[in-house]
Amino acid sequence: MWRSSRNACVALLCAALAAAGLFAATQAHAAYAIAQYGEPKYPADFKHFDYVNPDAPKGGTLVLANPSRLTSFDKFNPFTLRGNTAPGVDLLFESLTTGSSDEVASAYGLLADDIRIAPDGLSTTFHINPHARFSNGDPVTAEDVKYSLDTLKSPQAAPQFMSIFGQIVRAVVVDAHTVRFEFQQRNRELPLLAGGMPVFSHKWGMKPDGSHIPFDQLAFEKPIGSGPYLIERYDNGRTITYRRNPDYWGAALPVRVGMYNFERIVYKLYSDSVARLEAFKAGEYDALVEYVARNWVRRDVGKKFDSGELIKKVFPQHNGTGMQGFMLNTRRPLFQDVRVRKALDLALDFQWLNRQLFFNQYARIDSFFANTDLQAKGLPSPGELALLEPWRAKLDPAVFGPPPKQPDTDPPGSLRANLLQARALLHEAGWRYRDGALRNAKGEPFEFEILDDSGSAAQMEPIVATFIRNLQKLGIRATFRVADFAVYQKRLDAFDFDTTTIRMPDVQVPGSEQIERFGSKAADTNGSDNVIGLKSPAVDSILRALVQAQTREQLLDATHALDRVLMHGYYVVPHWYSATHRVAFKRGLAWPARLPLYYGAEGWITSTWWFAKPPQGTQAAAQ
Repeated sequence: MWRSSRNACVALLCAALAAAGLFAATQAHAAYAIAQYGEPKYPADFKHFDYVNPDAPKGGTLVLANPSRLTSFDKFNPFTLRGNTAPGVDLLFESLTTGSSDEVASAYGLLADDIRIAPDGLSTTFHINPHARFSNGDPVTAEDVKYSLDTLKSPQAAPQFMSIFGQIVRAVVVDAHTVRFEFQQRNRELPLLAGGMPVFSHKWGMKPDGSHIPFDQLAFEKPIGSGPYLIERYDNGRTITYRRNPDYWGAALPVRVGMYNFERIVYKLYSDSVARLEAFKAGEYDALVEYVARNWVRRDVGKKFDSGELIKKVFPQHNGTGMQGFMLNTRRPLFQDVRVRKALDLALDFQWLNRQLFFNQYARIDSFFANTDLQAKGLPSPGELALLEPWRAKLDPAVFGPPPKQPDTDPPGSLRANLLQARALLHEAGWRYRDGALRNAKGEPFEFEILDDSGSAAQMEPIVATFIRNLQKLGIRATFRVADFAVYQKRLDAFDFDTTTIRMPDVQVPGSEQIERFGSKAADTNGSDNVIGLKSPAVDSILRALVQAQTREQLLDATHALDRVLMHGYYVVPHWYSATHRVAFKRGLAWPARLPLYYGAEGWITSTWWFAKPPQGTQAAAQ
């Protein structure tokens, strides 16, 4: 089961930063690329990334369905808080640098053709490729880069961007094609954050008289970016068509060769997951990334699959899992006791769900960084202890031991034993069963709501029903509330929920996005990613060490320490993950022979696949 991140604007930026990783070196000379440790994988004269087909044919129309829970859109601007952004808008924007998908810590010039890091690490200067052009034909200038930063840090943009770019003091225009970012302090991540910032024209939203529509009021004004696609048409907030820009400036760049091969990319938004699946089987769109194990086994079948017109294939990936689960809003008094939160974790029977609903296709998430070396294991290292010891009095003593194991109901374990343990924890926390319900000292019943949106409710309903049934055995009454996506998003932005399911996007090299997810300041910022409401001085201190890490070892120590505190805090009832992408697609689609290591399936399809008649030489053409 997969659930999308709730903030499209942050997801757009995170995708670029996750691919690139962090910056570590402090070169004083201009460079074509930067790397966190050592040197970038690709040399200065590289022709293309290894995971693309440089000879991929261009053309054809790729039709896709909702890539997330979004069922309609009412704006093109992905950088503001209110409203629902059209899918695919990331195709319109570029940044000064871009990452490769087969290394975790590199950034190569895109809009920038060289990068200069000051010896003191307090600034980074980018020279803009003089050939870089926006979609309206204007050159990309240093003024546009400065305008983009100033706008994203302003109150008119979503508050997440102020958090992400908060340590970038300013952008200084050196000349028409040179811009310098100045930082509050030396931080190895900041050059990467500056390089990964989306850049857009200052003319976006400009009226004929030269005045501007306020940035937070931009809706269907077409963005002026430098990306490979343009918006060709859209209809009723339900469909949108992107056309490849015939004058795209960057087509011959090594970081773009073999990419963005479709002439058009169309998104059709369906009202729910059932309608979306049936539309795919009817041939209404070309590719489906399947996140529901039951669908993959039981529903992604039929005559077109039998005939080979539709094909199913599993692709391995090495992404971290991210964290997905029932997020407990600790702003609610009900969830402020860690014993209560742990009891709820004990009530989820993953092994039963995996057997009965998931066809044993998943593993349990047991870390905020599972499936990577960022996951805490064993006892804390000396480096971890140096970060944890100052907060020993405020932390659970268990944090200084091994990470907690997730409940298991396979023999010799059992759901009954887990629920008995949960009952004991609830009793310690002051909850007693009387008058037909679990009640606190005031006699108030233990009741809460699990919020979901209509687009994914059908997928979650059998899972939630099982969870609710187990909670009932403890005297807890949980209800499942389904809301329209727009209402759901509004409630999440205002933190007006008890519990909901969210997937935090995975990162290969953690950085400032962790402050947005777990920092105390973000907990009080509507629309932030700190949905659990965590406010912990210990976590804030660890986060500072994380973003200031100077070596890989320091980064690992900080991430492991963070993982220990979060897992022992039981802020989430973790779900499950798979180390593969399940993709169903129409015959005739093809992909490069070498797969990337770290990638999202949807972005991989739109950026590197193509239409071809099988077989396609040495390439892996669909057959």
